[in-house]
Amino acid sequence: MSVSGVARVALGTIRLVNGAVALTVPEQFAKRVGVDPDENRPALYVMRLFGARTVLLGADLLRGDGPERAHALRVAPLVHVSDTAAAALAGATGQLPAKAARAATAISGVNVLLALLARRGA
Repeated sequence: MSVSGVARVALGTIRLVNGAVALTVPEQFAKRVGVDPDENRPALYVMRLFGARTVLLGADLLRGDGPERAHALRVAPLVHVSDTAAAALAGATGQLPAKAARAATAISGVNVLLALLARRGA
């Protein structure tokens, strides 16, 4: 498998795992990103929305060659750049604890790199 293929599968897998966790156990996902689910119940709804979106994006990356996968590869860098910016902004404005914001920004940054590598082979 080519570097772009490995990057595509890695990114798709990361999306599926993170999305499934956020969708099925949003309390644990919220804690992982530094949100207290007992003090911020509406955040669980947002976690589930994130999870649904992320599972669908991951599934499209893992499809066989076709228009859905091609579309997922085209939009992946934009999705992850916006996730990176959102995480950095949340940290800068105090909406996320600094440690959680740094972790989310770093993870999203790795996802940007994987998205760009995956797209190169498209």
